[in-house]
Amino acid sequence: MQGWLSVLPALLVVLGIRGYPLAFGLLKSFTNWSGIGAGDYIGLANYIHIVTGSEFWVLLRNNLVILTFIPIQIFVGLLVAVLLYEEVFGWRFFRVVFYIPQIISSLVMGYLFTVFFSYSGPVNQILNNVGLGFLAREWFGSAGSAMAIILFCLVWINIGWQAMLGLGGLAAVSPSVFEAAQIDGAGFWRRFFSITLPMLGRTIEYSCIVSVIWVFTGIFPYIFAMTKGGPGYDTTTLDYMIYLKSFGAVSKPGYACALAMILLVIVMVFTVIQMRLSNRANDWGQ
Repeated sequence: MQGWLSVLPALLVVLGIRGYPLAFGLLKSFTNWSGIGAGDYIGLANYIHIVTGSEFWVLLRNNLVILTFIPIQIFVGLLVAVLLYEEVFGWRFFRVVFYIPQIISSLVMGYLFTVFFSYSGPVNQILNNVGLGFLAREWFGSAGSAMAIILFCLVWINIGWQAMLGLGGLAAVSPSVFEAAQIDGAGFWRRFFSITLPMLGRTIEYSCIVSVIWVFTGIFPYIFAMTKGGPGYDTTTLDYMIYLKSFGAVSKPGYACALAMILLVIVMVFTVIQMRLSNRANDWGQ
């Protein structure tokens, strides 16, 4: 009882900050709320409209496509972590440089990529100057290239975070393991795939869970800055659509609340699946 009383103030704060908005959004998702007043109760109409329409599945597909950046981020980030761990030439400098994108505002990073890949931006200018002008294009004008730039941006900004996470995991591994492998003649890539990746299994699991949640809930600033969800809905994600339905030209806050509740369920499902797969893998390992 004393333990519960000690955490009660913090629990009340969390419930007020997190619980009340969640309950409010859930209630409003069953109404045609316009943002003002109570709104009329319409039952499951918002949910039925969402899951039976093609728009929702396009948004979900976009989120699933963006999930493909996670294995690339993990591979590149852990590769950088190993190089920093082995203290290659200039490792102190690169440790700072790779982490800089992580501490810069998300909107700033998004606008930076917008400038780089604009039609008159540095990327097209470089292509023209080296005789590859036929590759220059309006990068955000097609779904394929726009999505590719988003994936590249997400990998780039998360390398530093993933590398620091990997360094933390490597710090718990005895250096004698790598020394023994090196004495036995194992090269860099053999040590990386046969020792580093298996021993950082827990780190990789944590990174996957956090990254999946982030893809569904945290990439709004990048979409807003780079593509505004275009062309069409080809780069629109679920969290960006919630913004559009809440504050866009055609505002439907009640519909947005229902979409947010569905997004919450999707994130919870992905998280539970990943945690169960992780626990099952650990059971097999034992």
